Amino acid sequence: MSNIVDAKWLKENLNNEKLVIVDCRFSLMNKNYGKDSYEKAHIKGAVRVDIETELSSPVKEHGGRHPLPSVEELKNTFENIGISNDSIVVAYDEGDLSGPARLWWILKYLGHEKVYVLNGGINEFEKIGGEVTTEETTAKKGTFEVKLQEDLRVNMEYVKERLHKDNIAIVDCRENARYRGEVEPVDKKAGHIPSALNYFWMDILNKNEDEMKLKSKEELKKYFKELNNYKEVIIYCGSGITASPVSLALNEIGIKHKLYAGSFSDWISYDDNEIETNL
Repeated sequence: MSNIVDAKWLKENLNNEKLVIVDCRFSLMNKNYGKDSYEKAHIKGAVRVDIETELSSPVKEHGGRHPLPSVEELKNTFENIGISNDSIVVAYDEGDLSGPARLWWILKYLGHEKVYVLNGGINEFEKIGGEVTTEETTAKKGTFEVKLQEDLRVNMEYVKERLHKDNIAIVDCRENARYRGEVEPVDKKAGHIPSALNYFWMDILNKNEDEMKLKSKEELKKYFKELNNYKEVIIYCGSGITASPVSLALNEIGIKHKLYAGSFSDWISYDDNEIETNL
């Protein structure tokens, strides 16, 4: 089953009492962007989650720039915005999928079965006449029993043991210039994890002037076809956030994989870890 819903479906199901709509807009460069966007206008009935403070924990020596909070912290966050095990969760942003895919992946990791991402985001919803509002939504506390799916997540040691293996694909989801080590706007070291392949996360999107949507399954199958040649696929990005849309895309086309949650920013926090460049 797809992990994507379209704006038409959402508009027609707004009155479903099990529906929980979550606004996941954020910007790595502007910490207030998500809050400001929500206050300016959001889908009617939507609650908001903060990617930086609720779906990430404070930065420590290791764990990367957006460490995952504890299972208990995540459980409390989701219950406080009204999510229960039987909730139908729909997450959205403006279409690039990074924020809502982060929420989607975390909920899948925690064992939630009915979590989806809105294709085209709030822009597509407004385009078809969906109602937006400035009125803040008051959530009724949910009850969420976690059923952790530990096979979805790996750590640094797991990745390190699998470098240079012919049957294992380690996939860097950052833009090619960062992968090659030509530029590094965020982290203190440039390059990529040794033996990693490069599939830029934004290449999974069809981008037009007024919309961004996930490519069709046929297009995604073509883009990722080489990954079918590997026994295991491990994906990572800078800090675990923009690898989440790639996880969503791979899930759509049935390619099993694991996500290195700490990603490159965790990898380089260990001084003895090697880095490759293509300079």
